[in-house]
Amino acid sequence: MYIETETTPNPATLKFLLGEPVMASGTREFVNDEEAKASPLAQALFGLGDVTGVFFGRDFISVTAGEGADWSALKGQVVSLLLDHFVSGAPLFSGPDASGISVPAEDADYGEDPADADIVIQIKELIESRVRPAVANDGGDIVYRGFREGVVYLQMQGSCSGCPSSSATLKQGIEGLLKHYVPEVTEVRAA
Repeated sequence: MYIETETTPNPATLKFLLGEPVMASGTREFVNDEEAKASPLAQALFGLGDVTGVFFGRDFISVTAGEGADWSALKGQVVSLLLDHFVSGAPLFSGPDASGISVPAEDADYGEDPADADIVIQIKELIESRVRPAVANDGGDIVYRGFREGVVYLQMQGSCSGCPSSSATLKQGIEGLLKHYVPEVTEVRAA
């Protein structure tokens, strides 16, 4: 197994490309030791001490290091853990299945108007087809959380969460795209 690494727009995060699927579907983010208990791999990565975030994508894993961490030393440790985990065939999640994992609901309660159902479908299709693939290239994900009174609420995950350029991505990139194709959209905000 060969693991490639890529930098991301977030200087604290590296993207590790495994050349094989990580998650069959969906994504999963771990932002602390407590959440990492759901995955032996995430728990081992947090156990390195300098790791403050782990994100499982479809075919990559993004790892975020804490302030002051030395990536030149940490990178080798992360690669070693990833190799050991995937070569051994160990499960990605604890337990016989993933039923114990809490996954946030896709849509938060933003009081969506049922009359906006067609608009919401258009927004979700654009996010799925145009935005998520681009964000995944940078080692993260973006999740639709709601639409109300012209405002789209999105949540950044993985390397995009806490990235210095994430607000610019939301405002200049995603907001512009959504406004262009869905005139009812007036603004995009982080959820």
